[in-house]
Amino acid sequence: MTDRTMRAIVQTDFGGPEVLTSTRVPRPEPVPTEVLVRVRAAGVNPVDGKTRQGLGAAAALAKPPLVPGWDVAGVVEEVGAGVTVLRPGDEVFGMPWFPRAAGAYAEYVTAPARQFARKPAGLSFEQAGGLPLASLTAWQALVDTARLRRGERLLVHAGAGGVGHLAVQLAHHLGAHVIATASASRHAWLRSLGADEVLDYRTTRFEEEVAGVDTVLDLVGPKDDTSERSLRVLRPGGLLVTVPSGGGSGIHERAAGAGLRSTGILVEPDGAALSRIAQLVEKGALRVHVDDVHPLEDAAAAHTRLEAGGTRGKLVLSVADH
Repeated sequence: MTDRTMRAIVQTDFGGPEVLTSTRVPRPEPVPTEVLVRVRAAGVNPVDGKTRQGLGAAAALAKPPLVPGWDVAGVVEEVGAGVTVLRPGDEVFGMPWFPRAAGAYAEYVTAPARQFARKPAGLSFEQAGGLPLASLTAWQALVDTARLRRGERLLVHAGAGGVGHLAVQLAHHLGAHVIATASASRHAWLRSLGADEVLDYRTTRFEEEVAGVDTVLDLVGPKDDTSERSLRVLRPGGLLVTVPSGGGSGIHERAAGAGLRSTGILVEPDGAALSRIAQLVEKGALRVHVDDVHPLEDAAAAHTRLEAGGTRGKLVLSVADH
């Protein structure tokens, strides 16, 4: 009899990295409009850790035991009835189902076909596995929400992180003047990605150095009053975009009172946007930096590494064949 199980990381409860265990679970089957993807790599994102701890919007929908993770890069194994955009053998990447559980830390996932896109040519599965959630967050914040234009001034907090380093490149591609905050060791790298100015958040009060900004993309949040301080650098009518959704209690009311705009965003699956992102990758306008790759079984170690801070770009799990 064919084995219909698969290797997976299961979150047994809410808590620290120790709640992530390697085991075997039933393999999912695609229903109409879905595809079954054999996972080759899965990205590790801050939201994975927050959800594991029982925090955030995704955790409100999570009921352990569950298979965590959203970033997927792999190969289409089967297609359900009605699927016309993908076929078996296609190499794809995506961020399906978010904020509902997607089960990316496993050998197989199923999801609607249109929540995936074809993997950028020339990109490894590990690189593609680090792209979906971070690149879609940057895209939806800057293109869909801020509608960033050539010549506008953008400040990106945490510019060297997973979302940040992609946001810097995307904004540069759009022709914006890009200012980023990061530790000093990341400055030369961020300039190579297109940042026009880089500030060391450890030694510099950005609000004393920056003014007249059209958009602030805050990837830090309430920590160190980053969102509150960001209001001081915006031009009249400027926009604060907070990721994760919320820059602290009352921030939106204070922004409005100061003649500014503000919004929190929560990333959504979008296969069409991923196709456009893939085109930018293939043109060399966007590249994902993978800081480290861990075997699937070492997911707990990857979470520990991510939460220690200091990661440049992305961490990825490799789901190699056994």
